[in-house]
Amino acid sequence: MEKPTKYQLFSDPWRYYAKMLKDIDAADEYIYLETFRIMNDVMGERFRDKLTQAAQRGVKVKLLLDYWGAGSTRSGFFDKLTTAGGEVRYFKKIKFNFDFFTRSHRRNHRKLLLIDDKISYIGSSNITGYNLNWRESVLRMKSNITPVLKKLFLQDYKIYNRFIFSKAYYTVPIRHHDFHIIRDVPLLTQKKINDKFIHYIKQAKESIDIETPYFLPGFLLRKSLIDASRRGIRINVYLPKKSDVNLVDILRNKYLGPLSKKGIHFLFYEPNNLHAKLFLVDKTIFGIGSSNFDYRSFRYMFEIMLFGSDKVIAEQVEEHVAETRKAAVPFIYKQWQNRPPIEKFFEWLLLPFRHLL
Repeated sequence: MEKPTKYQLFSDPWRYYAKMLKDIDAADEYIYLETFRIMNDVMGERFRDKLTQAAQRGVKVKLLLDYWGAGSTRSGFFDKLTTAGGEVRYFKKIKFNFDFFTRSHRRNHRKLLLIDDKISYIGSSNITGYNLNWRESVLRMKSNITPVLKKLFLQDYKIYNRFIFSKAYYTVPIRHHDFHIIRDVPLLTQKKINDKFIHYIKQAKESIDIETPYFLPGFLLRKSLIDASRRGIRINVYLPKKSDVNLVDILRNKYLGPLSKKGIHFLFYEPNNLHAKLFLVDKTIFGIGSSNFDYRSFRYMFEIMLFGSDKVIAEQVEEHVAETRKAAVPFIYKQWQNRPPIEKFFEWLLLPFRHLL
C-alpha cells in the first residue's frame, strides 16, 4: 500500500497515470485537464472513458487541449464526453495567413490536472501511450494550491481562441506560501521563466542540476551558467542520449563543446527518452513544470513552472536526479571535437532555425 503524502513526485508514466485515473474516479465536484497532447490511443481512451464516467455522475469536466498537439482527437473522439456534459476546447486553431509560420509555434504546452480543489498535478507529461517507457517528472500535490491553479486554468480556458489579450495580466507571477508560479506566453520582450532560471542560477552557492529533453539556451542563460561555473558551482545538465526530436539533438551538440570547456558537465541518459523538466539549486530550491530549456519554450509557448523550497519536494527532486545520474554517461569533449564533418555541417545549417525547434 502506498504511503499517503502531501507531495509526490513521479517519474514512471505507468504509476502517475494509474494515480491520476484513481483520483478521477474519486472526483465529485470538478476535473480540469490542460495538456499539450492527448492521443487517440489506449491511454487516451482510458482517460476519455474515465472523464466521461465522471461527467455522467455529475462532475464538472473541462478539457483544454492544444489544437496542434491533440490533433488526432479532434474528430469525434470526445463525443461521448460532451454528450455527458463535459466541455472540450482546443487551444488556438491553426490559421493560414501571412503569420502562419511563427503563429503556428505559439502553442499551449502547459500540463495541469486539477481535481475538487484538493488535488493538482503539474509536470512534463502529456497523456499518450508512446511515452510509457520515458522518464518524466510529474508532481502530485494534495494541498490548497489547487484553487490557485484552478484560477489560472480558467484564465487559459477563457482565452483559448484569442490571439490578442493582455499578456501582462496573463503572466503575473503568483506567490502562494513558499511557492512561485511563473507563466510564459509568446512574447519576445519578456521571458519570465527564462529570467527566473537566471535569477536562481545567480543565487546558487554549491550546485545546479538540470534535467531537460531539449537544451538550446539563449545567450543570457548560457552566460549565467558560465558565470556560475566560474564561481565554483557544480553544474550538471542531464539530457536524453537520443530524444524524440532528432533535429534538436543535432543542433544542441553545437552548444555542448564550448559549455563543457567552461566547466558545465553534461550527462546523457541512456535507457530511453528523458522527458523530465526539473531544476534544482543547492539541493533546496526546485523548479518543475512544462518548460524546456530552449528558445522555443521561452519565446513561443504557453508554459507554466512551479518554483519553491519545500523540503519534501526538494528531496524528491534530488532523488530523481540521483536516479537519472545512475543511468547516464558523461559527455566527452574529445569525442565531440572529433565528430564527423557532416554533423558540424548540419549544426551550422540548423542554427538559424534554433528559435523554432
